[in-house]
Formats: sequence, C-alpha cells, structure tokens
Amino acid sequence: MNAVASQGLATTPETYDWPGIEQSLDAQGNAVLPSLLTAGQCDGLAALYAREDGYRARIVMARHGFGRGEYKYFAYPLPPLLDQLRHALYPRLAPIANRWNRQLKIGAQYPHDLDAYLRRCHEAGQTRPTPLILQYGEGDYNCLHQDLYGDHVFPLQVAILLSEPGRDFTGGEFIMTELSNKGHRADVVALRKGDAVVFTVNQRPAMGRRGTRKVAMRHGVSRIRSGHRHTVGLIFHDAK
Repeated sequence: MNAVASQGLATTPETYDWPGIEQSLDAQGNAVLPSLLTAGQCDGLAALYAREDGYRARIVMARHGFGRGEYKYFAYPLPPLLDQLRHALYPRLAPIANRWNRQLKIGAQYPHDLDAYLRRCHEAGQTRPTPLILQYGEGDYNCLHQDLYGDHVFPLQVAILLSEPGRDFTGGEFIMTELSNKGHRADVVALRKGDAVVFTVNQRPAMGRRGTRKVAMRHGVSRIRSGHRHTVGLIFHDAK
C-alpha cells in the first residue's frame, strides 16, 4: 500500500481560511477545502481500489440496503498520504468539535492530538480503522446516512473527490440534509477533483430564537448517470 507516497499536499491545511471554514460549518454543516490533493495523488489513491491487500473489509452497498456501489475500509497502517492527512486535519477540527459539544452541552471533549484521541477510542474497544475508499459506477448511489461506529464519535469528517465531474462521471453529487424543528433542508456541495469537503457526522449546533438548537445531519451521493467516481473518506474515530 506504499504506492501513494506522502509527497506533500497540493494545499497544506495551514493555507486555508480556517475562520471562514468554521463559519461555513456553523452555518451549513459543511465547508469545502479546494485542491487539497493534486491530480496525480488522486489518481494514485483511486488506483489502490483494485488491489486486494491493505484493506480490512469490502462492503457491497446493495447487500446491506446502503444504496449501490461498494467501498473498502483500509487496514492499519494506512497509506502514508491518508495518514498524513488525518493527522494534519484533526488538530484544525478538534477546537470546532469541542466548541460544538460545549454548545450542545455534551460532556465529551477531544484532545488536540489525533493519536491521543485514537488511544481513547481503542481503550473503549473501537480499534478498527475507519478511513475508506468508495467506488461508484453508472446507476450507483449512496443513501443518506451517518458514520457512527461506537460510543466515541468525532463530530466532523472529510471526503475527498478523486475523480473529475463531467469527465470521469456525471451525476454523483455530494448531498447533505439537515433535520431540525424547522423542517428538512438539502444542500448539494459542488466539488472538483482533489477538493475535500469537511462535514458534520451526526449533529451540530444552530442558533435559534430561543438559543442553541440541535440539528441532525446526514450525507449521501446522488445517482451516477455515467462513468465511474472514486472518493476517499477520512473518519477520525475508529470502529468497534
């Protein structure tokens, strides 16, 4: 699984407008990180899907009612580039996650260091790695869902599009829905190859007339009309 080297990101996390990202997460439950990976890095990661080694599980979505398409969970050790990304993004997101929990009156607070948080997960029996790569073909889709794998849940995760819309595939938009006491809302997040979206795993705080209210979020992928689409998902909590 060393085919994708940790050769440097197209855009390092430090260069992004994190106050703006935080504002977008607060307002919409998602934010785009443009050009996080180069085209070459995307192609290298997508090529890993055909390999048999380096994964702990392969899931065919239709067998479980998840939609159509399939995905594979990486085994530890992760490919170096994904391990680098996971460690680089987590410290930027942990302060936002901690503030959200305080606003929602949730007692859990997250350490600044990813390894410290993973130790917490592993001590609770959540030892299986959750980063994954997804593959969709024509007619495939991913039902709206939440990636919850145990009692320990980090409230933000990241998806990186490895394919180019309009060239490699059509359709296949990333979709988020919001459910609150005000009703349902859907958001289509436009991505290009190499872009990442940071988004809510489960719930986020939102301001209402009477103060902070809880908003439940789900995410999915619309039907692929043609071609093939690959995505990498970075989830920061591990699974039981």
